[in-house]
Amino acid sequence: MTSTPTPGQAVAGSAVDDGVPQSQAARKLSRLEKRAIATKGKLSSPWASGIAIIIAILWTIPSLGLLITSFRPQEDIRRSGWWTVFTGNAQLTMDNYNEALYGNSNDLATFFVNSFVITIPAVLIPISLSLLAAYAFAWIKFPGRNFLFVAVFSLQVVPLQVALVPLLSQYVDWEINGSYWTVWLSHSIFALPLAIFLLHNFMKDIPASLVEAARVDGAGHVKIFFRVLFPLLVPAIASFGIFQFLWVWNDLLVGLTFAGPAYRPLTVAVAEMAGTRGGDWYLLSAGAFISMIVPLIVFIALQRYFVRGMLAGAVKG
Repeated sequence: MTSTPTPGQAVAGSAVDDGVPQSQAARKLSRLEKRAIATKGKLSSPWASGIAIIIAILWTIPSLGLLITSFRPQEDIRRSGWWTVFTGNAQLTMDNYNEALYGNSNDLATFFVNSFVITIPAVLIPISLSLLAAYAFAWIKFPGRNFLFVAVFSLQVVPLQVALVPLLSQYVDWEINGSYWTVWLSHSIFALPLAIFLLHNFMKDIPASLVEAARVDGAGHVKIFFRVLFPLLVPAIASFGIFQFLWVWNDLLVGLTFAGPAYRPLTVAVAEMAGTRGGDWYLLSAGAFISMIVPLIVFIALQRYFVRGMLAGAVKG
C-alpha cells in the first residue's frame, strides 16, 4: 500500500529526482507545514484546553449571577447574594420580568418593538449601499478610484462622537429630528466605511477569471453582480450583518442622541429603568436579560455563517 505524498513532499521529491536543488518555495512550504503542525499541537494540548475551560467559567459566572438575580424578589436581593440560591432556601419569581415588560413606569415591551424597527433597516441599508460601492471599487475602473477608496477607509478612524452635533444640527434643519429616520441614517453612515472595506476585500479575493468569463458571455455589471459575485458573498454579508445587528441592537449613544422619546430603543429604556432616584434598581437585571436575548439568539443561529465569513478570504486556494 502506497501513501499519498503531501504537497511539500511532492515538491521536494521532484526537485531531488531531477537533480535540481530544492526551490525556495518548497522550503517555505515545508516550514509553513511544520509551523502549522506545531501550532495545532499547542492548541490541542491538555494545558490549552484547561486554560480555555477556566476562561469560559470565569466569563460565565457574572452572567449566571445576573440571570439568577433577575428571578429573585427585591427583598432577597437586598439581604443576600445570588449564590445563596444554592443553599435551598431561595425564592424565585417572574415578577421582575412582568413588571419590567408591562409595568406602568417601564413598559419595555414597547421599546422592544422599537429596537426591532430601528435595527432591521439599520442593517439592510448599509449592506445594500456597501455592496454596490464595494463592487465599483473592486471591478470598475474610474479616475480617482484608489484615492477615493483610501478616503473611505480612513473614515473608520474618525470617532462617531465627533459627528453627533453636526448630524443633529443637520437633522433639525431637515425637520426629521427625533424620528426613526435620524437613527437609521446615523447607523448607516457610521457603518458604511467598515462595510465597504470588508466587502471590497472579499470581492477582490474572487478569481478575476470568473468575471472575465461572464463579460465574454455578454454579461453586464448587473448580471455579473447578481449572478456571479453575490452567491459567493453570502458568508461575508452574513458576517457583517451579525456585527451590525449586534452593534445597533446594543447601541445606547446614537439612540439616546437622535431618537425621540417615543422612538427610543430598548437600551435607552433599560438605562433609564432605575429612575432618577434609583427606585427600580432591582429590575435592571431582568431588563438586561430582556435586551440581550435577541442578540444571543441571532448569534447562535447564524454562528456558522459568522465563522465562514471571518475565514473567507484569509486563505487563498
